[in-house]
Amino acid sequence: MIDDPILINDWHVVARSADVAEGQVLATQLLDERLVLWRKDGQVLAWRDLCLHRGAGLSLGWVKDGCLVCPYHGWQYDTAGQCVHIPAHPEQVPPSKARVDTYRAREQYDLIWVSLGEPEHDIPPLAEWSDPSYRKILCGPYPYRATAPRAIENFLDVGHLPIVHAGLLGHEAHAEISDYEVKVGPEGIVAENIEVWQPDSDGQGHPGMVNYTYRVLRPLTAYFTKSKSGPSHAIMLMVTPVAELESVGWMMMCFNYNHETPVEEFIAFQDKIVSQDIPIVESQRPELLPLDLQAELHLRSDRTAIAYRKWLKALGLKFGTA
Repeated sequence: MIDDPILINDWHVVARSADVAEGQVLATQLLDERLVLWRKDGQVLAWRDLCLHRGAGLSLGWVKDGCLVCPYHGWQYDTAGQCVHIPAHPEQVPPSKARVDTYRAREQYDLIWVSLGEPEHDIPPLAEWSDPSYRKILCGPYPYRATAPRAIENFLDVGHLPIVHAGLLGHEAHAEISDYEVKVGPEGIVAENIEVWQPDSDGQGHPGMVNYTYRVLRPLTAYFTKSKSGPSHAIMLMVTPVAELESVGWMMMCFNYNHETPVEEFIAFQDKIVSQDIPIVESQRPELLPLDLQAELHLRSDRTAIAYRKWLKALGLKFGTA
């Protein structure tokens, strides 16, 4: 497990709820820790993916009689992680130390969230989730061969929109970024009144000026609302730190318009946007996000990224940063 108390004691997305049906087993990874997910009586369980006998991966096993069965020697673990049956010695009561490390798991926004420690904050709020006027569309997973903070900073960067996403989220002829304000407080970072001209802000082909408000809710969770003459939509990005240079992005999109547009169109548009971002993020050097502001050059349009780096440094985040 990667030693970073800030992230160990936080919530991270590891799968869609639909990925783990009753009685199914799924392998995943978080902070260099291999995990096994399984579901019993509707509840999702997240454990260290390791049988205590000979170190086999429990994610190769199966569910039987309400227990998770090791694929190597058939040891059976109950929902508390305690081994309750050893086939080679059925008369023997398994020792108490034959107990798998278990972690906290919750489901929210149709996603499975896991914390490897003692969560100091709740799962980040998404106000639009409980608003019936909004459609909710889940996108991802998006794998990055890059650090999670780099992926978040890319999401916050408005200056790249006319270049990387030319013809969609910007245009070189309208590349100027207006001045805007950034505030940092107990709840994170807020950047407001960021105006950008976009040829196709949501895949529906309507050009115009849009207004962004960005929020950084947790070190690896960011959010924006984007409005244009009334209609608005929001996107929350959660980046899961799989390993030092391996991350997975998950996006929840919320729209209060175009309810007749097929979900697949919105997903295809967002897939295209992220596919343009990933090669850029993976190419960035240094790979670790520099928290020393002297390490790179900065512009007025980088205010949100500058605030993000300062905030991470103040929090004491070590993972993915330098």
